[in-house]
Amino acid sequence: MNDDRPVLLETRGTCLHLTLNRPRALNALSHTMVRLLDEALSRAERDKSIGSVLLSGAGDRGLCAGGDIRALHDDARASGRASLEFWRDEYRLNARIARFPKPYVALMDGIVMGGGVGVSAHSGIRVVTERSRVAMPETAIGFVPDVGGTRLLASAPGELGTHLALTGRSVGAADAVLCGLADHHVPARLLPALIEALGEPAGQDASVAGIVQRFATEPPAGELAAQRDWIDSCYAADSVEEILRQLRGSGVSEAEAAADELLTKSPLALKVTLAAVRRAARLDSLEAVLDQEFRVSSRAFEHPDFVEGVRARIIDKDNEPQWKPGSLAEVDDQEVARFFAPLGPGEQELGLAPGPTHTPVDEGQAG
Repeated sequence: MNDDRPVLLETRGTCLHLTLNRPRALNALSHTMVRLLDEALSRAERDKSIGSVLLSGAGDRGLCAGGDIRALHDDARASGRASLEFWRDEYRLNARIARFPKPYVALMDGIVMGGGVGVSAHSGIRVVTERSRVAMPETAIGFVPDVGGTRLLASAPGELGTHLALTGRSVGAADAVLCGLADHHVPARLLPALIEALGEPAGQDASVAGIVQRFATEPPAGELAAQRDWIDSCYAADSVEEILRQLRGSGVSEAEAAADELLTKSPLALKVTLAAVRRAARLDSLEAVLDQEFRVSSRAFEHPDFVEGVRARIIDKDNEPQWKPGSLAEVDDQEVARFFAPLGPGEQELGLAPGPTHTPVDEGQAG
């Protein structure tokens, strides 16, 4: 009989194996799943018999496609607030994973997007396979990268993270490692043996890492390393408009394709995303970035582009979103800055980092 629990827990030796178990929904995260993961990590942290944690996804399509977008969409349409509480707990879980004191191995096989990145890419040992497709695709639905994604992307070499944040493109194993989103490539056919090996008595952190290293191989060749010149040059600009001009004027076909892609995204989401990544680079901790992202997510949730983006891309699938405003020129810098301002009366900050995380927008950085 199939086990319909959304998160499966199994202890093998000293390893607690957590499995996201919504394969039909590509293991999309619900609020219940976030709470179950947090409770499991809390127990594992205290339990001296647990030496490591392993995270994987049920089925063969991916670890996790992100949050439950339809539920978030319906909540936004109804002017609800449940999504904000989901994000509050999700971002706290992301911070817990990053600070988890025991080895935490994430198997980032298949599709790993949005919230899936949040529960995996902050961990200490991140494994991708030849099937991995890792992305923060939020600008396509009128949203902004979150779950600590802006910090991860801001830390990528050169302007690779800016490119991925704005276009929302997915990357394979080699590029995920290059961008600092993963550590090791293990062929998918070896994952069952790796899981078995991790369930054997492992002992200390180094031995868990050593087990993973034993199975690791060189990933198939990526694409981004050969594109660094035009990516670093074009995306170094201080505004989305200037990035587009640089892409158009580069004379590189891949850059032209990226420019065409950007013009399909929410203009407001693009400008807020650029500002968010630039600001994340100046914040000194993941907690401070998550505090910033909670403000941005709260504002994006209220904006009509989010509901419209999910309608066009996921529900109706006509791929013809009617963004408001409809062009980059119509996006006001003050509107971008509003996404980063402290939350108002009756709204509760996430409050993970000590002290304020609000920083003024640099000249030209609003988008």
